[in-house]
Amino acid sequence: MRVAVVGAGVSGLTATKCCLEEGLEPTCFEQSRDIGGLWRYTEHIEAGRPSLYPSVISNTSKEMSAFSDFPYPEDLPVFLPHAQLLDYLRSYAERFGLREHIKFGTTVVSIQKRPDFATTGQWDVVTEVDGKQTSHVFDAVMVCSGNFSEPFLPLHCFPGIERFRGQYFHSRQYKHPDVFQGKRVLVVGMGNSGVDIAVEASRVAAKVTICTSRGAWVLSRVFDHGYPWDMVFNTRLMSLIRNSLPGPLSQGLINYRVNQWFNHENYGLQPEKSCLVREPVLNDDLPSYILTGRITIKPGVKEFKDSSVVFRNCPEEEPIDIIVFCTGYNVSFPFLEEAVIKVENKHASLYKYVFPTHLQRPTLAVLGLIKPLGAIMPVTEMQARWVTRVFKGLCRLPPQSVMEKEVNEKKKNQVRRFGLSFDEVLKTDCLVYMDKLASFIGAKPSVLGLLCRDPWLALTIFFGPCTPYQYRLGGPGRWEGARQAILTQWDRTLKPTRTRVPAGSSSPCPSLLTVVGFLLLLAAVVFCFQPHWPG
Repeated sequence: MRVAVVGAGVSGLTATKCCLEEGLEPTCFEQSRDIGGLWRYTEHIEAGRPSLYPSVISNTSKEMSAFSDFPYPEDLPVFLPHAQLLDYLRSYAERFGLREHIKFGTTVVSIQKRPDFATTGQWDVVTEVDGKQTSHVFDAVMVCSGNFSEPFLPLHCFPGIERFRGQYFHSRQYKHPDVFQGKRVLVVGMGNSGVDIAVEASRVAAKVTICTSRGAWVLSRVFDHGYPWDMVFNTRLMSLIRNSLPGPLSQGLINYRVNQWFNHENYGLQPEKSCLVREPVLNDDLPSYILTGRITIKPGVKEFKDSSVVFRNCPEEEPIDIIVFCTGYNVSFPFLEEAVIKVENKHASLYKYVFPTHLQRPTLAVLGLIKPLGAIMPVTEMQARWVTRVFKGLCRLPPQSVMEKEVNEKKKNQVRRFGLSFDEVLKTDCLVYMDKLASFIGAKPSVLGLLCRDPWLALTIFFGPCTPYQYRLGGPGRWEGARQAILTQWDRTLKPTRTRVPAGSSSPCPSLLTVVGFLLLLAAVVFCFQPHWPG
């Protein structure tokens, strides 16, 4: 079975590997000259490719971001600069022999159903190299082209922008902060890129302002007792508590938890509707930069003037020289007909964020079009493991009506939980989603089953961080090293930071018994109070 893989970034690499594991024949088409996708930095901006600024660091820790059978080296930092993450991807490609299946410098021009698609499920794929086009026939397609290439710049939403005499650009064009030297800078948007750029700009600019209509929760990468935020937040027990509690109690706990670092309301950051769960902004500097006056937070833009801006509910004008629009990206598939995947309001109707619901044959899948509240790499890998087994007929999709109903209900639930603005509808709970896909292929770990056979491993899996290795303990693609990888995850996390160990120091790893005791107490309290809340 021949499979076309579009793109050689994170999703494309793991898709190619999963095809090989299932005995399929992948051909990966990459329009640039190297692998890495989003994580390959170039000084110049390339059309159709994501663009990084040099200071980008991963927002998820290396243990939570690893592919499930390929841990990061223990001496790498816990949160990786883009160059080291790219090195990891190159090592992954070399370890599993992926490069020989990649055609570099090849652009996918179009993907269309063949006339006999209803019976064969095959696709006509047209590619272009140096101006010459070639047509291929593939049995299946995995779209791994990402969604950070086409900037979303809704200038029509900003009255007066046409008369603004200063400079403005989308965050995709940003590379270095020297462009802000001595300038008065306005950053529009409160996502990770917006805050990163504002922090960098504030070191050289005369003044930096971030405007946001809805606010955001801000988290530090350094969480409780100095441990990585996602290794504390994404555990099976914490996920069970978050998803079992009644809405008001769950939201109250989240509000309390995120305000423990600093009171967001005092810093002008409290989300406009705190009852909605927002994707957190990961930044270690923002609160102190607000506290020291380097950055000011303002509400949304009312209008622009020749050399100033007026904010909502603020009568005075603020003089500005440069505007950076951090307004996100469009979701687009220029090589696909709209009849294959229709995108509305940055949302494609995909079953489990992967399969179009209306195709007669499930032979096309989209990977990575999702925003998990956690690391993206293990999520795309799990998607690829599931997709390849669907292609082989080892896993079956539900009837079209069932898939469409779930997609519509999911969208309504996301609107209630996250609100519907920009790409909020793509957000999902990482652990719940991973478990669901793992259950489809028979790779979801059974904590109760392990409790009888390997109690220490079971406790580590339930109370500790839900690292990707858990999904290689059994089922298809089982990896012999999974158990050891789980039991040594804290060793690899703390190795690069414990570079000086005083005599008589305690164990570098958090005491599992202490963690278990605290979490059991918390679970008992929650269980006792839950019946008193309306369902």
